[in-house]
Amino acid sequence: MPKTKITSRIPLYPMPVIILGAHVQDKPNFLTIVWFSMVNFEPPTIAVVLNKGHYTNKGIHENKTFSVNVPSTDLLEATDYCSMVSGHDQDKSKVFRLFYGELESAPMIKECPLTLECKLLRTVEFATHEVFFGEIVTTYGDREILTHEHPDVTKIKPILYSMYDNCYWKLGKSIGRAMYVGKRLTPGG
Repeated sequence: MPKTKITSRIPLYPMPVIILGAHVQDKPNFLTIVWFSMVNFEPPTIAVVLNKGHYTNKGIHENKTFSVNVPSTDLLEATDYCSMVSGHDQDKSKVFRLFYGELESAPMIKECPLTLECKLLRTVEFATHEVFFGEIVTTYGDREILTHEHPDVTKIKPILYSMYDNCYWKLGKSIGRAMYVGKRLTPGG
């Protein structure tokens, strides 16, 4: 089957959704984003990419901390709201019930089944964006989302985002175990 040339604009598809939390001028603020990734195991490090104009950036620079909150599909409306309005104009601190961990300056969302408390390691400016690298200091999860003491993606029910159609999606079923299903193709497999 021949390939068709398509736009190179953000071809990754779909992307998980998170709500980034930071204190900005002593008040909790939240921003929905999809540009983030794990970048290191030890120390456990995550990178989040934000346009330089976002209100949340100010808080990350101020406090050197932020939170990563993984919303379930049950939180779709509030998650979308946090992507639609800016903290410059709206107070989003009352949208969720909050809690704080060891760092005491990274607001986390109680309603999110999985949350990460991060301390800023480095910031890299890239064109119109900033990449914030944060060490995951503590991870919090609701007991109900754990299977064998580890987060279970089917119980988290994460929200996925498709940039091409600008729609939210939910997770489907597992199609195989990573680092296992390809064993037949390995030499001697």
